[in-house]
Amino acid sequence: MPELLSPAFIEALREAVTADHVHRDHERRTAYGHDETEDLSFPPDVVVRPRTTAEVAAVVRLCGQYQVPITPIGARTGLSGGALSVHGGVGLALDRMNTILDIDERNLQVTVEPGVITQMLQEAVAAKQLYYAPDPSSRGSCTIGGNLAENAGGPRAVKYGVTRDFVLNLEVVLPSGEVMWTGANTLKNATGYDLTRLIVGSEGTLAIITKAVLRLIPLPRENRLMLVPFRNARKACEAVSAVFRAGITPSAMEFMERDAIDWTLKYVTDVTIAVPHDVQAHLLVEVDGNDPDALMKDCEAIMTVMEAHECGEVLFAETTLEKDGLWRMRRRVGEAVKSNSVYKEEDTVVPRYELPRLLEGVKEIGNRHGFRSVCYGHAGDGNLHVNIIKGELSDHAWEHELPKAIREIFELTVSLGGTISGEHGIGLVQRPYMDIAFSPVQLDLMRRIKQVFDPKGIMNPGKVLP
Repeated sequence: MPELLSPAFIEALREAVTADHVHRDHERRTAYGHDETEDLSFPPDVVVRPRTTAEVAAVVRLCGQYQVPITPIGARTGLSGGALSVHGGVGLALDRMNTILDIDERNLQVTVEPGVITQMLQEAVAAKQLYYAPDPSSRGSCTIGGNLAENAGGPRAVKYGVTRDFVLNLEVVLPSGEVMWTGANTLKNATGYDLTRLIVGSEGTLAIITKAVLRLIPLPRENRLMLVPFRNARKACEAVSAVFRAGITPSAMEFMERDAIDWTLKYVTDVTIAVPHDVQAHLLVEVDGNDPDALMKDCEAIMTVMEAHECGEVLFAETTLEKDGLWRMRRRVGEAVKSNSVYKEEDTVVPRYELPRLLEGVKEIGNRHGFRSVCYGHAGDGNLHVNIIKGELSDHAWEHELPKAIREIFELTVSLGGTISGEHGIGLVQRPYMDIAFSPVQLDLMRRIKQVFDPKGIMNPGKVLP
C-alpha cells in the first residue's frame, strides 16, 4: 500500500469522485501501471476514475494544490509508455467517460468523450452511412482519448489523414483545473493560434481532453483489396512511391516482410495463406470509393506498377470474409511478434520514396550490432515499424549496447528527411532520442510551451521532453 500521498489528499479525491472510483489496492494500481510498451510497469499511487468533466477538473485542481503528479490513462494500448505513471501520483483513468454524445448528420460531425473505443465510434457512424477514418491496429480496444493524445494514424491515413486531420474542437481541463474549448466546430478557422492542433499529440503533458468534436465524411460504398507478393523486399518498397507517381491514391498500402507474415500466420490460426518459399515481402493494397468501374481501373493501374517491380501472383480478396482475414493478419502482426520474443518497437517514418533506403539501412545496422529485426508498417505513408528482437543478445547488450543501434536507426531516419515517430508518440521510451529530431532551439521552445501550460509540472511528467 503506497504511503506517499497524504490522507487529506486521498479524502479530498474521494469527495470529488466518490470513494467507489478511487482505488489504492495493488491489483488495480498494477493493472493501470502498464501499457503495451515492452514489459514496463509503473503503477500510480492511486487510480482515480472520474465520470464527468467537472470531476476531472476537481481532481486536477487537487493535484495542483497538493503538488501531486497526474497521468491521464486510456485503454493502455500505447507503445511508447505515454500512459505510464513514472513519477507515481494519480493515474487518471478516463475509461468511464465513454459516451458518444451526439452524431450530427447535418454537419457531418460527432461529439464524443475520451473513453469511447475507436471501433465502436466507427460502427456507430457507419450505421448512418458516415465514416471516421483514423484506424489504428488496436481500434477494437484503443480509445479516442488515447488516439488524440498520440495523434494516432493507422492504415488509412495514407488517403484520409491521421487523427489530427479529423479534429475540429476539444474540451480540455488545464493543469489549473480550468475548463475550456480549444477552437470552433467549423471546417475553417483562421482565428488566433491553433490550440486544437497543439493539444492533439501532446500526450497529456499540456491538458486533459474531456470531449472531442470530430469531422466525419460519407462512408465509401465499395472497396477492393489485394495482397501482392515480392521476392525482393526492396522492390516492394520501391513499388510504393511508384503507385502514387502513377496518379493513384490507395486507401491503404501496408508492407510486411517475410518474418512478420510467417509469425502472424502461426499466431492467427483462422487465416490461411500459401506463401511461396522465395517470397520475401508483401504489400497489402486497398482502394475505396463509390464507383466499382473506377476502382477496377485503379486496381489495373496498380497491377501494372507492381508487375514492373517484379511482383509475384497477386491475391484478390473476393469476399468480405477474405478481406477481413487479410486485415486481421495485418492488424495482429505486432501481437505475433511480441508472442515470439522480447522486443523493442521503433516507429520510424520517412518520405515514401526513401522507404527502400530506410529498410536496407535498418538491416545493415542490425547486422553490425548483432540483432534481428522484423519490419512492417504503413508503407503508403513511409511509416516503417522496426521490431528489434532480443533473440540471443545478452541482457547487457540489450540494455546498454542496443540504444546505440537505435540511435543510429533514428539518425538514418532523420538524414532521409524523416522523423523518429510517425504515430506511436514519444512518451517515455523515445525521450532520449529527441535531440536527433530537434535542435536545442526547438526543444527549448517546447519546454517553454510546457511551462506556460503547466507551471507546476504536474501533468504527465517525465514524458516527451528530454
